[in-house]
Amino acid sequence: MDIEKEIEIIKERNERVESDKAWETSWTRRIFIVAVTYVVALSWMMLIHETIPYLKAVVPVAGYILSTLSLPVVKKWWVEKYHR
Repeated sequence: MDIEKEIEIIKERNERVESDKAWETSWTRRIFIVAVTYVVALSWMMLIHETIPYLKAVVPVAGYILSTLSLPVVKKWWVEKYHR
């Protein structure tokens, strides 16, 4: 392979990696996961005849949102402490 072809392959890979990273941190992804989690939890709670299922299905969703909001803080702490 010539150098120009290798550089082009590296650029394409970098673009894919950047797109994947953008998706992983996007609010679109988070909102989609929240919606799916809520629907699944709500369906289960209705299936087992849980009382106030619409409210109780919020619990796993809230846990997910809190975990995604705390991850940048935890990541920063981890990088500073362990990855230097």
